[in-house]
Amino acid sequence: MFRKAFLALRARPKRALLCLTLLASVAMNVLAYRHAWLLTHFVGVGDRPPSPEVMTLWQKAEAALCGVQIPKPRNAKTPADYELPFEARRFVTRDGLECAAWRVPCPDGQRSQGLCLLFHGFANAKDSMLPAARAFHEFGYDTLLVDFRGSGESDGHATTIGYREADDVAAACAYAKRQWPDAPILLYGRSMGSVAILRAIATQQVRPTALILEAPFDRLLATTRNRCRTAGLPAFPLAELLVFWGGVQHGYSGFAHNPVAYAKAVECPTLLLHGDCDIRVSPAEARQVFDRLPGKKTWALLAGAGHENLAAKHHAEWLAAVEGFLSEIAPKRRAENLRSVGAALNTSETAE
Repeated sequence: MFRKAFLALRARPKRALLCLTLLASVAMNVLAYRHAWLLTHFVGVGDRPPSPEVMTLWQKAEAALCGVQIPKPRNAKTPADYELPFEARRFVTRDGLECAAWRVPCPDGQRSQGLCLLFHGFANAKDSMLPAARAFHEFGYDTLLVDFRGSGESDGHATTIGYREADDVAAACAYAKRQWPDAPILLYGRSMGSVAILRAIATQQVRPTALILEAPFDRLLATTRNRCRTAGLPAFPLAELLVFWGGVQHGYSGFAHNPVAYAKAVECPTLLLHGDCDIRVSPAEARQVFDRLPGKKTWALLAGAGHENLAAKHHAEWLAAVEGFLSEIAPKRRAENLRSVGAALNTSETAE
């Protein structure tokens, strides 16, 4: 049977080429559909797979053929591990999902600078924002660390790479305004978190007092291409297929999910932090987002930093950039808090 089919195809090479092309196309689409599903649908338990940068050649080949399963991100630590007081909070999004959060009050004896809402990156949970939250606490801010849908203690097991997470940002801001109506609101996001913030501003009229964005991609297609290359896979046409099928699975166009377009709606002062060694989102791509921001803005490129938790891995440089930005947007309150801290230290020294 197979011999007859082979001979028939050999007799008609154009038809054979067409058949092989069709089979290859079907196989690639099936593979891309599976990869898109696994990347955006977390499983219940298991170990997180290694990042493509540290995979062996065999692991990359296995991942390319079978895909990788990502367990639902869980919180391994709480603010108590950083000696911070906290309360567990929950709020509901407009599509009925419950999101979990931690509220960390500003230090006793200080006038609050405002409320900082922190949003994590892809395949992480709110505990990844604890190093940043501790710094904002020391700066005199109340903080609210949020688990996106599908992560941590929030409902769901899926992610949309910042698209519907924008609903979570909007719901968190609405909740914050109800609970603390007079507090200036600072939004801080890492990677996917910064993308969700930008989309919430562009599509849901979220209006914060200031923004701190860390490593936002400019276009979903561009960052998908970068990740394909990192995994040793051909960026074209795999990236296009992943973006297409991922959008189909979640009901939106991945080709239109572009923070470089969302950035035009930002009206408040913004600090954009990025690592100069980031291979998942290149500095040039992040710079495109920065260039589209119409208002007051600050660009901080951290030497030697990749696509990683800058507050944890490059704390001194991160701290200097953030503190400088905060001093510019709220210099009066910042000075009051510094005097308060100094007075407290003097009192302590006198007592000793």
